Amino acid sequence: MSRVGRWIGDHLVLAGGLLVLVYLLVPNAIVVLMSFNDNSEARNVYAFQSFTLDNWLNPCKPSGLCSALGTSIQISLLATVVATIIGTMVAFALVRHRFTGRKAANVLIFLPMAAPEIVLGSSLLSLFVAVGLGGRLGFWTIFVAHVMFCLSFVVVTVKARLGGLSENLEQAAMDLYANEAQTFWKITFPLVFPGILGAALLSFSLSFDDFIITNLNAGQTVTFPMFVWGSAQRGVPMQVNVVGTLMFVIALAIVIVGEVQSRRRQNTLA
Repeated sequence: MSRVGRWIGDHLVLAGGLLVLVYLLVPNAIVVLMSFNDNSEARNVYAFQSFTLDNWLNPCKPSGLCSALGTSIQISLLATVVATIIGTMVAFALVRHRFTGRKAANVLIFLPMAAPEIVLGSSLLSLFVAVGLGGRLGFWTIFVAHVMFCLSFVVVTVKARLGGLSENLEQAAMDLYANEAQTFWKITFPLVFPGILGAALLSFSLSFDDFIITNLNAGQTVTFPMFVWGSAQRGVPMQVNVVGTLMFVIALAIVIVGEVQSRRRQNTLA
């Protein structure tokens, strides 16, 4: 009995973890399945009718889908680049420098993450109206809003990477007559880059996925989440699942490539 109890104790956590993983992946599996669903003559769009490749061959068939998707991708890429650059510089300032108000800045940087999206979105809308942009809401107001809430996630992610980085390597580089610029680009930046890349990927996913803040500050501009929300009132086209499947596959590929490269580096160092 003791041996059986020990075996159960050793494998219980693993079994529980696998069950949670399967539970989390079930929605993704349904999205992939429904991307091959032919519901052209079905009343219930959530019931699988028959297999078809038409959804993949004609992803832009629903009117407005591809334009909304293109708008979301453009905003997400721009917001990611700007938020990552500014957030990385803020993270370096907070970790590597001492200045008046540093503790207050560390607290304030968490506010956009802690505040409900409806509060942040309505506050940004009030700001845009106050500065005279109430009648010109659209692409650029969405962009500003997305940079605003992505910034905090970038700062926190890069700060965590910098906090675990030993300064001994940088000091050793300077002892070997490397100047500050050489030390940063040869030592610091490569070590911090995984954190910066992770922050950028997180920012892109948050920006691409956002609905509440975007809906309040979009005006007549339609992003992909807003298109899905509008379509849900009539019946979501199956091409939406094609986009979801592609995003899932791309994210999975990035994770796999990153893991393979990480293992190659570890093997090289070993």
